[in-house]
Amino acid sequence: MIEYPPKINDDAYLKYIMGSVDERIYPIINQINDDYEYWDKVKYKNHLPKGVSPKILWTYVKASRQQDRLNVWNKYGIKLFVTNKMQRLCHDFDMKFGSFWEAGNNSQSSEKKYYLSSSLMEEAIYSSKMEGASTTRIVAKEMLRKKKTPQNKAQQMIVNNYTTIQYIVEHKNVPLTEEGLLYIHRLMTEKTLDNPEDAGCFRTNNNVVVANMIEGDIVHTPPAFEEIPEFVTTLCDFFNNDNPRTFIHPIIKGIIIHFMVAYMHPFADGNGRTARALFYWYMLKENYKLMEYMSISRVIAKSKISYEKSFRYTENDGNDMGYFVAYNLRALEISFQQLRDYIQRKQREKKAAAVFMMTGNINQRQALVLQRLTEEPDTILTVKDVQEQFSVSSMTARKDLSDLVQQGYLTEIAINKVTRGYIKKQEE
Repeated sequence: MIEYPPKINDDAYLKYIMGSVDERIYPIINQINDDYEYWDKVKYKNHLPKGVSPKILWTYVKASRQQDRLNVWNKYGIKLFVTNKMQRLCHDFDMKFGSFWEAGNNSQSSEKKYYLSSSLMEEAIYSSKMEGASTTRIVAKEMLRKKKTPQNKAQQMIVNNYTTIQYIVEHKNVPLTEEGLLYIHRLMTEKTLDNPEDAGCFRTNNNVVVANMIEGDIVHTPPAFEEIPEFVTTLCDFFNNDNPRTFIHPIIKGIIIHFMVAYMHPFADGNGRTARALFYWYMLKENYKLMEYMSISRVIAKSKISYEKSFRYTENDGNDMGYFVAYNLRALEISFQQLRDYIQRKQREKKAAAVFMMTGNINQRQALVLQRLTEEPDTILTVKDVQEQFSVSSMTARKDLSDLVQQGYLTEIAINKVTRGYIKKQEE
């Protein structure tokens, strides 16, 4: 169980508000707020000014967070204190997301299409894994690339997620409606729920809680199902309103949308997948095009405990969702860095492939194929693999592979009666 924070000390609270505290406490509070730390970390702070205990420090922190706070969802008392670090990160994202592809990259280049295809798959795979889908990343990607029929519930979850993300990319400028929300949920959950009739439907009872799977304790009891219609109206208004009375940065607003769906839990199952899909949708709607190339769920899946704690901290601390916002901004920062590292690695591979191009009459696609098979010698490629990787016709892909066979770089093998595979020719 996560420890609840101590009660606020009224005298210390007033002292902070009046600005009569030891000046040395402000840098400590700023550091705590930069990381949006909860009581379980604040209580271990040491080297504090004389007379300031961890409990008094906590009161000062809470007082600082009360200043300029936003009431983001009045009905449930959800509030947010936007810190300097949150604003700085949002500004950095605006700068990075807007300029990342501009340096000499054609928007329709085959490289970008390949990155897009790969990242959409990653997002689908890891968002599904967070909800219990158990399969390897390699198997999942092969299934998506080759459009294989799902063989079990886990694979169906991944296919559903992938289909949903593709739908969102194509309909990113469509306003959110109740029908649209239900359709997203149906796409996400088709053939994966214990009760198939729950797909694309709001829950009609209160037999739903969020429990910690390890300890088994209930960590969140959603509002009653009778409140769902009002929630849907509030959610759609918040999603679609581009001119609110109070400005909230679009990235933070997208995170709030994610939180709203998770908090209400309007569906019997599939709430997490749907919440993350709406965040993705809102970011694309707000023209954060780079989101198409980033897998936020991969970062969240690998730090799931921290993700879950950010929800629990929010509820334990009077519905202060700063913890959830701070966590998601960190996840975005990590995801961007992973994308940048990935692009740089691919560019190095492209340079390495240039070596193959110098050896004979080989085009860039063929050089990249040889580079891949050199690094992954056990890989068996098909015409469809090459076709999808480079966004070319099946005729072009087949010619690329056939030419490499004729030049002695590849060996053609039979996978079945119809499909041929291509492997790196073994040295004699």
